[in-house]
Amino acid sequence: MTCTPETISPSQARSAVKHDSEKRGLCQLLCGVLLFLATSALASPAQTFTSLASFNGTDGAYPYYVYLVQGTDGNLYGTASSGGANNEGTVFKTTTAGKLTTQYNFCSLTSCADGGEPAAGLVLASNGTFYGTTLSGGTNGQGAVYKITPAGKLSNLHSFNNTDGASPYVGLIQAANGSFYGTTSRGGTGNVGTIFEITPGGKLSSLHSFNGDGEFPDGRLVQGTIGNFYGTTYMGGANGVGTVFQITTGGKLTTLYSFTGGGDGAGPADALIQASNGKFYGTTSAGGANSGGTVFEMTPGKVRTIYSFCSLSSCADGGTPLAGLIQATDGNLYGTTSAGGANGGGTIFRITTAGTLTTLYSFCSQTGCTDGDSPYEGLLQATNGALYGTTYYGGTDNDGTIYSLSVGLGPFVQTVTTSGKVGAAVIILGNNLTGTTSVSFGRTAATFTVASDTEIKTTVPTGATTGTVAVTTPKGTLKSNVPFRVIPHITSFTPMNGPIGTPVTITGVSLTQTSKVTFGGVKATSFTVNSDTQVTATVPTGAVTGRIAITTPGGTAVSSGIFTVTQ
Repeated sequence: MTCTPETISPSQARSAVKHDSEKRGLCQLLCGVLLFLATSALASPAQTFTSLASFNGTDGAYPYYVYLVQGTDGNLYGTASSGGANNEGTVFKTTTAGKLTTQYNFCSLTSCADGGEPAAGLVLASNGTFYGTTLSGGTNGQGAVYKITPAGKLSNLHSFNNTDGASPYVGLIQAANGSFYGTTSRGGTGNVGTIFEITPGGKLSSLHSFNGDGEFPDGRLVQGTIGNFYGTTYMGGANGVGTVFQITTGGKLTTLYSFTGGGDGAGPADALIQASNGKFYGTTSAGGANSGGTVFEMTPGKVRTIYSFCSLSSCADGGTPLAGLIQATDGNLYGTTSAGGANGGGTIFRITTAGTLTTLYSFCSQTGCTDGDSPYEGLLQATNGALYGTTYYGGTDNDGTIYSLSVGLGPFVQTVTTSGKVGAAVIILGNNLTGTTSVSFGRTAATFTVASDTEIKTTVPTGATTGTVAVTTPKGTLKSNVPFRVIPHITSFTPMNGPIGTPVTITGVSLTQTSKVTFGGVKATSFTVNSDTQVTATVPTGAVTGRIAITTPGGTAVSSGIFTVTQ
């Protein structure tokens, strides 16, 4: 038997979310659990696994495509797709020690107007509020977008109506412009999914309806460093087994790659990440050399398989990775497989960008799988350095678990947003922040307020450059896990016109790290960075009338005015 995306359709899997017996049978078909009963496992001695909490139905059940997210209070937040007071799922929080609290029970309103079955997790926005989606419910029964405060006050922002999408299966991301972007797994003109933008106030715009260029976009989007979004479709494309795509904020979609179902994999089921080397990495749930799924690397238009699962006897290395990857502070990639491992319950693994994989933990290592079974979603690295995740099954009541894995990584700080212009408000998360004496963006000091032991509020200072955010505390200096990108801005330029060879003075903000200047899309061969607010560039041979653009590590700034090339 070979597990391919056609074994079970996403819509079939989703229709079974409420019923454990149906879900168990269907997802076993999808994930090939019966294929992955293992008798041995790779192990890494330098880690500590802890089962933190078991869901019992009353406090939720079956956390599905749920990446945990760290809140400003240092606690972890997520959703359970079922259980709770109305058996339609919950929003929960847990301390890093495992104290579990229900924050909200879905379907609390008539006809589930507030939403039901939150299969996806949450995103912490720049305003300190969480945003998420539900698979069903809302005023039209097609799913909803909601926001919820850390205290548990929920507001419905949008109810899908099938035309603009239906059944959002995965979570949202907040982009550099402040809006949220996400996908629906059904609805739209082809009824196979959409991509949408929604403002914090709830105004939704449909960006794209899939129809022949991919089907079932079941993974979160990621915004690349150049500003475009990247994602995957579980099916469709040239070979019917999934795609990787790029889409602009204006809604122009480009299919970058269509999987073949062979050695390159099939059925990418979750998000891509852009690693520190600039390349994208992801997983496929099937295909590869051993039909157990893959880890792949992508540069525009090219996919390279760096690992094929089920490479070891009895799939001891794991199989059917439904989750995406994270890059931890050691530079390595970490993820989970939903099946395989020593006991057939899935694994946690580490893989280098070169493709060397180490199995860190095999689930169902404890009697009755009380440590968890079938981790369908990926990991969070919290600011204490440890990894956290959920399993769909297992635990004392077989309703899923929350776990942690320490791999010896130290504490760090995390900015809630990873880019912004000078003056933008930024929330910094961490631990033991009381007594902080300085905050800097690159080498530029910022003003700040210590809101709590786990939160600092600051703004991007004038003169800041793209790079590490550093926080000096009484216990030492903590650095951000990813660089903060300072977005450049052009305010004016002079003269407004001139022939080839004309020197043009460009004025703006955050121009120190300028690496490229273009006139009408033509690259200037000569420019000088005079200061953080001024660049002088020479109109190059071949330049055409158009806008001036400046590129830095923080992004690309485009002038509002037009430079006219004269004869």
